Amino acid sequence: MPTPKGYSRTQISLHWIVAILLVPQLFLEDGIKGAWRAVERGEPSQTGTLAWLHIGLGIVILLLVLWRLGLRFTRGAPEALGAGLQQKAAGLVHWLLYALLIVTPMTGLAAWFGGIASAAEVHEAMKPAILILAVLHIAAALWHQFGLKDNLLNRMRQPEA
Repeated sequence: MPTPKGYSRTQISLHWIVAILLVPQLFLEDGIKGAWRAVERGEPSQTGTLAWLHIGLGIVILLLVLWRLGLRFTRGAPEALGAGLQQKAAGLVHWLLYALLIVTPMTGLAAWFGGIASAAEVHEAMKPAILILAVLHIAAALWHQFGLKDNLLNRMRQPEA
């Protein structure tokens, strides 16, 4: 499969939709934590709107990331800019983000619907990892755009012609 020079409109849209959906997930965890604590104590769960919103957005994020990953395998993605270690680091961060954005919702679903406490612990432990990787991803993109001035951000703003 030839390596495309840019991302498709769908790939770009999926990237930004997932990025936007991740933001409320960071703040919606309180509602689900309270409901989970009630489940652990054997109390009737008072699953509120915020908890269901967290679950619903998690499922949507999982499906969108799987779609995006499918496109990456079928259509491809442009090569990472830079060379050597920089290129390897970019690839590592991207694949770790994909992995976490798949495993995190899956562990959340296993915890909530399967009652698996260890899955809940893993799910919660992934938040800092996602945040760290997202910050690295954003910082690298900004460094490319404004430090190296290689116009990298245009690959996620303008689809390949």
